[in-house]
Amino acid sequence: QVVESGGGLVQAGESLRLSCVVSTRTVTITPFAWYRQPPGMSRELVASIGPTGNINYAESVKGRFTISADNAKNALYLQMNSLRPEDTAVYYCNARRYFDENTYAPYWGQGTPVTVSS
Repeated sequence: QVVESGGGLVQAGESLRLSCVVSTRTVTITPFAWYRQPPGMSRELVASIGPTGNINYAESVKGRFTISADNAKNALYLQMNSLRPEDTAVYYCNARRYFDENTYAPYWGQGTPVTVSS
């Protein structure tokens, strides 16, 4: 139901655009955020778009990454510019099924790997 694409191998300074498409049938699942998990490390939040449209970024990606959403396609994107070796990670799309304003169930994609060589 949550499918990411767009990862790959690039050199430092180059760009990539990740895409996430959320397919829903009987329930509404809303794309919410991008996370990443570097090798040997924990998963961390990269960027998110809240239900009211508020956007948040991790400090390490501010000014380089841009998150956007296409509500008509139920899709989420992450434009990554000026990539650095430390951005190397598996990137995951996170979506939510909201029950009310503060209660939700998370959904995850399978992840798309990004490798940045120096």
